[in-house]
Amino acid sequence: MNIQEAFNSAAVDYDNLRRIFIPCFDDFYKTAVEIIPGDRTAPLKILDLGAGTGLYSGMVQSVFPNAEFTLLDLAPEMLEKAKSRFSKMGKSPKILIGDYLETDLGDSYNLIISALSIHHLSDLDKERLYQKIYDVLNPGGIFINADQVLGKTPDLEELYRQHWLNSVRAKNISEEDFKAAQKRMEYDRMATLDIQLSWLEAAGFQNVDCWYKNLSFAVFGGSRPTI
Repeated sequence: MNIQEAFNSAAVDYDNLRRIFIPCFDDFYKTAVEIIPGDRTAPLKILDLGAGTGLYSGMVQSVFPNAEFTLLDLAPEMLEKAKSRFSKMGKSPKILIGDYLETDLGDSYNLIISALSIHHLSDLDKERLYQKIYDVLNPGGIFINADQVLGKTPDLEELYRQHWLNSVRAKNISEEDFKAAQKRMEYDRMATLDIQLSWLEAAGFQNVDCWYKNLSFAVFGGSRPTI
């Protein structure tokens, strides 16, 4: 099974299990939405990388009703869920199926977002992607990545992982769902927060920051200069 197949097979129950697998779900996503600057009625052009079922982008759409979305993901079945989510809001986002490192991202955007996806890339590919994101952002545009990061020491990483295991087990998840999650985690290739912030700065981003962090779950990013 490759990563596309793993996430296609998870599409049916993916959203139902998010609150179990993300112990800090509410604060994590709340920050990822509230940190977006600007007029809530603005007709923003927004790209969601690794959009999956549209969980994050759907939250953003509900706050920015005039935004136009492009959703990009490897897994068609996840994107079908996203289309259904947006349809219920009377919206029809542009759908792109593919690898965001290889896919032409198209027009420039006011905002680029991603949630729980980029940590599947190698470190070199994360750097490449951050540069690619910078290049298609409008001046003044912002990138927000709500993702999992590696503990900066082995002891911290062990602490993060054990806390996550304890939290998930405490919610009486089925063994089948737990094993499926562990299978998807085999594709994780996390990097520390500090190194990723440095990659963003190297790509040209300014005001690079981490706006939220709870153990391995972090919301971070930066903006493209206006000049």
